[in-house]
Amino acid sequence: MSSEEYKIIMERLDLIEFRQELLFSNTGIDRSIYEYGLSRMQYNAIMDLMDECRREIDNGQRYSHATFESKIYDIVPNHYGDYHMCEELAKGFMDEGRWEEVFMELYGDMPKYSYLKKE
Repeated sequence: MSSEEYKIIMERLDLIEFRQELLFSNTGIDRSIYEYGLSRMQYNAIMDLMDECRREIDNGQRYSHATFESKIYDIVPNHYGDYHMCEELAKGFMDEGRWEEVFMELYGDMPKYSYLKKE
């Protein structure tokens, strides 16, 4: 077996194991990650992006959903233009108590999420 074949097999095994982990944990965000067919590496990159968004927001910078979506498409190019996926992922993290301020900054002004605003 060549090193390239070995690398392909190991990447495939990691994808299978990651998808199995998602099925076992079965949270809302894990179901979304599973349904969109994202890899562990893409998932980790998205979490890094969420941290980046949080840092910029904490530093008083505005962060638009268009910027966020563009960066998601860089991570997951086969879902380019699927803004519903981007919004679903951000909302899924918020629903789990992770990066709530990021979701609110990106999508909180949308009328459909007005119920989330604290008075």
